[in-house]
Amino acid sequence: MLIVKAFAGGVILATGLVHIIPDAFEKLGSDCLPEVPWGKFPFAGFVAMMFAIATLSMESLAMGFYKRQQQLHQKKGGDDVGDENIEAAGGDRKDDDDDDEMIRRRIVSQQLNLIAIDMQILEMGVVVHSTIIGMSLGTCKSVKTVKPLMAALTFHQLFEGVGLGGSISQAKLKMKSRVLMAVFFSITAPIGIGIGMGISNHYKENSSASLIVEGMFTSASAGILIYMALVDLLATDFMGGKMLESDFRVQVGAYASLFLGATSMSLLALVV
Repeated sequence: MLIVKAFAGGVILATGLVHIIPDAFEKLGSDCLPEVPWGKFPFAGFVAMMFAIATLSMESLAMGFYKRQQQLHQKKGGDDVGDENIEAAGGDRKDDDDDDEMIRRRIVSQQLNLIAIDMQILEMGVVVHSTIIGMSLGTCKSVKTVKPLMAALTFHQLFEGVGLGGSISQAKLKMKSRVLMAVFFSITAPIGIGIGMGISNHYKENSSASLIVEGMFTSASAGILIYMALVDLLATDFMGGKMLESDFRVQVGAYASLFLGATSMSLLALVV
């Protein structure tokens, strides 16, 4: 599972750094936009940074909430155990073992809840990106352009889906939640294509409004995906006990999988 997660992290990191953020800089730095302020300030990098910080804040607040809940449960459990010990001093330690098991389960549940939150944030970033690239395909009117673009985007969505699926599997979600997240990801690009086809007659690719809206959404998506890939998918495992305690062959396999995922997704930039 570590190797799968490493591949997913590489795919999502390359999506953010190689595919999305350059596109955001291109749109928000376009010559079609006024020189002031768009040519004087790197809005794409700023928006990506702000959304990365916002993602960090959301995770930190969620973690603080779950830890406070855990402490309340532990305190309540400790009071109950203390009362029982006063009433039945010298008894066996079965109740203590039960309390330890209950605390352990709560800690595991807390960790899974945090992972689930991470996956929802990650899916939000992927969904925004998928919708935008779907719209770009839907607004394309040249058959010669549509055919190769469709093939390239198919592989793009395939790798992105593998990356997202490998991450979702870590969250230990219920089957219903997994299916909903998978279905939601699978329909976003077609929905984007439909929106693009619907607005194609009125859509002006190089208009100021189109460039600004797409650039802002793209930058936000890039910030979320880059943060999630580096912090939640890679740093958690590669700098934690799971990686450090693994066999050397597993470590080599994880790094190879990371480079394979990042390289495979990056090479698609040649055709997308």
